[in-house]
Amino acid sequence: MDLFSSIEPSQHEFAIRNGAYYFEENFFPKKYADALLERFIKNIEWKQESMNMYGKEVKFPRLTAWYGDDDKPYSFSGITLQPKPWTKELLYIKEQIEPLAGVEFNSVLLNLYRDGNDSISWHTDAEKELGENPVIASVNFGDTRTFQLKHIETSEKISMDLSHGSILIMKGELQHFWKHQVPKTKKEKQARVNLTFRVIKDK
Repeated sequence: MDLFSSIEPSQHEFAIRNGAYYFEENFFPKKYADALLERFIKNIEWKQESMNMYGKEVKFPRLTAWYGDDDKPYSFSGITLQPKPWTKELLYIKEQIEPLAGVEFNSVLLNLYRDGNDSISWHTDAEKELGENPVIASVNFGDTRTFQLKHIETSEKISMDLSHGSILIMKGELQHFWKHQVPKTKKEKQARVNLTFRVIKDK
């Protein structure tokens, strides 16, 4: 992405209208990213969830999994996920990113995009159990996919390429004012694993 190719390594923090984000392309070195991608694809208990839309059952166009502390279920799109226990790989990533995010994550939603037909449509991560201004860290392994932000009131858009080993941390009011998506693409794409670390608040 041209915007980020010319900036210094220390300049990864971006303030935007009603929010802020941190983006770093090569947070995890390639040798670690390669190993983690392989293990996640093979070892995570992936499932294709579905939701009811206009009276019909519609399958998510991606595979998902929910891991974390055993008392932190997560509800979205009419489904509730019960967490599976942390793996050593997930705990390793969690330990690496928490100092950067400034929070202690207790859960992670994993998405497996199998090819360019897999996607996630416009949405916000603003569920009540995530708290008032949630900090969400998105870690990416595998093929590069385009990530888009769109301001709910102004329709302003921000687009970035989330590449192998990259990290994006969304913070501040962002989830209340910006939608985000990973659109389908006609370009040939290999598998991509995305991990979004979250803090589920006590009820």
